[in-house]
Amino acid sequence: MAGVPDKGLQLRSIIKSSGELELSLAEVAVAAPVGDEVLVRIEGSPLNPSDLGLLLGPADLSTLKSAGGVTSAKVPEHFLKAVKARLDESLPVGNEGAGVVIAAGPDAAAQALVGKTVALLGGAMYAQYRTVKAGDVLPLPAGASAADGASCFVNPLTALGMTETMRAEGHTALVHTAAASNLGQMLNKICLKDGIQLVNIVRSAEQAKILTDIGAKHVVDSTSANFQDELTAALIETGATIAFDAIGGGKLASQILAGMEAAANAKGGAYSRYGSSTFKQVYIYGGLDMRPTELARSYGLSWSVGGWLLTPFLVKLGAEGGQRLRQRVADELKTTFASHYTAEISLAEALQPEVIAAYNKKTTGEKYLINPAKGL
Repeated sequence: MAGVPDKGLQLRSIIKSSGELELSLAEVAVAAPVGDEVLVRIEGSPLNPSDLGLLLGPADLSTLKSAGGVTSAKVPEHFLKAVKARLDESLPVGNEGAGVVIAAGPDAAAQALVGKTVALLGGAMYAQYRTVKAGDVLPLPAGASAADGASCFVNPLTALGMTETMRAEGHTALVHTAAASNLGQMLNKICLKDGIQLVNIVRSAEQAKILTDIGAKHVVDSTSANFQDELTAALIETGATIAFDAIGGGKLASQILAGMEAAANAKGGAYSRYGSSTFKQVYIYGGLDMRPTELARSYGLSWSVGGWLLTPFLVKLGAEGGQRLRQRVADELKTTFASHYTAEISLAEALQPEVIAAYNKKTTGEKYLINPAKGL
């Protein structure tokens, strides 16, 4: 097929059974599109926390070094069992991205996308080229760049998934932790637009200001000496009984449940030794704190702590529901779902130890974009 490159670079991550992480750029064959497929030249792919988990694994980044085009780091021996399934397997990285369709199979729907800027989800996005089915891409609105659309799946659909889950499970307001993140800011905009009460939990006054500046009403700082009382007051005011926790480890999930129980009891009612009848749910969807989750069961027996992931949620929602959410993202790409990046880096720069150290900090308000087309 004319104009289709034979090969392209792809970022690969491998953890060897000897206990070493290696990152490198591999030259891989480019699959020419057939049928209803399209070939996309990737021009933007974000470094999300979920990507970093695969890219870097449990490596000790203080041991990072680079030589001969390969960046390596030691993986502590006690972590090797946890990653046994991926040992000695070179893996592509990058959940989502955006770029320009440069070729397509003969299917009419695929041909109609040639020359269009599209977003796509499906792995292996830290690469110069990606071949996918036409139905799996999201055409971006006129004037939108690849950078605009690069993050239009994981964070936007996760934020929308939270409000969808809230409604489906009979709750009327929600709590979000690590709330000043890119995702958290999107969730605030969704809730403000849709009239949903939201309690934001942050870890500093600077993070609180990020949210209040965009209109957030209920922002609670977990480092405050009066955190539990301030959280409970916000829960009483909003009636939030479901939380989405990006922290995972430590006591925060338990503190949220305790606050929800106190808010339920503040409404009055007959005493029960089993606690209030109000059902309280915390979903852990991230692991910013990798310590064990501590539960001090002081909130009766009507509660649950579980895990929440985007992909199973979308499967349960179904194709029609998923398309409804995707269309909303496209319609509000530059408003509700706008992403901002600290830096745009090339594939080669993504392997530099000092750059890895910067993007692995996962600092609130900082997000890195890999542009595989940069430097070509």
